[in-house]
Amino acid sequence: MNQSGSQNSNRVNVPEARGALDNMKFEIARELGINFKQGYNGDLTSRENGYVGGYMVKRLIEQAEKQMAGKQ
Repeated sequence: MNQSGSQNSNRVNVPEARGALDNMKFEIARELGINFKQGYNGDLTSRENGYVGGYMVKRLIEQAEKQMAGKQ
């Protein structure tokens, strides 16, 4: 359990977003030269997986900032 008393999960809150997130994951992995594949990727290092996740967060933040700037 985390500090708020609830269990942590990697559940996507908007099910329709899962496909877009998967596409982003594979696109970023390709850009980084990481051989991501459908299904099991346990043969990749923690660093490689971390790079992909980190760049996904970075890109999502950039997209949110652009949307916020356009609404002002």
